[in-house]
Amino acid sequence: MSGTGAVAGEKGSSTTKTPADFLKSIRGRPVVVKLNSGVDYRGILACLDGYMNIAMEQTEEYVNGQLKNKYGDAFIRGNNVLYISTSKRTLAEGA
Repeated sequence: MSGTGAVAGEKGSSTTKTPADFLKSIRGRPVVVKLNSGVDYRGILACLDGYMNIAMEQTEEYVNGQLKNKYGDAFIRGNNVLYISTSKRTLAEGA
C-alpha cells in the first residue's frame, strides 16, 4: 500500500519516464541512430534489446550528411551506438 512509483508496464504516469520507456515508445517509428564513428542510420526502428542492439527497416546510411547507401533491413551492434533519436523531420541538406 505504499506509493513507490510506476509498476512495469503501467501507463499513465507521465511524470517519471525512464530511458527504457522512451525506447519502447519509439518502436515502429522513424529514428536516427548515430554511431561512435559519426555515421548516421535513418529508418524505422523494428526492435532493440538491453544491449542496444538495433534492428531497423527502410534504412539509409549517411556519412557527413550525405546519403551513401540504402538498405532494406539493417542490424547495428549496440556497442557502436552513440545515441538514438526520434526523427520528426528530415535534416536540412548541407546543414
